Amino acid sequence: TISVDYVYILLCADNTLYTGITTDIVRRLDEHNTKPNGAAYTHGRRPVTLVYSDTRTNRAEASKEEARIKKLSRKEKLLLIADHGNRNKTK
Repeated sequence: TISVDYVYILLCADNTLYTGITTDIVRRLDEHNTKPNGAAYTHGRRPVTLVYSDTRTNRAEASKEEARIKKLSRKEKLLLIADHGNRNKTK
């Protein structure tokens, strides 16, 4: 079985952004919105909306990308989200 890790960004109800990684993006989004095992950060900022996701072939690469994104400014993250959305529309 080929394992894929997702790097994702959520837009929280208070308009903040949260970045994380997971192997199951649908399950993780549900956890963030409904379960106690969603991140503590998003728990009080529900509902959250998935605004960006990208895949990596392993956990180490996903973790590196997550760290890189977390270092970006809010403006840079919004540009990343917009650019990613525009790339997906042209496919």
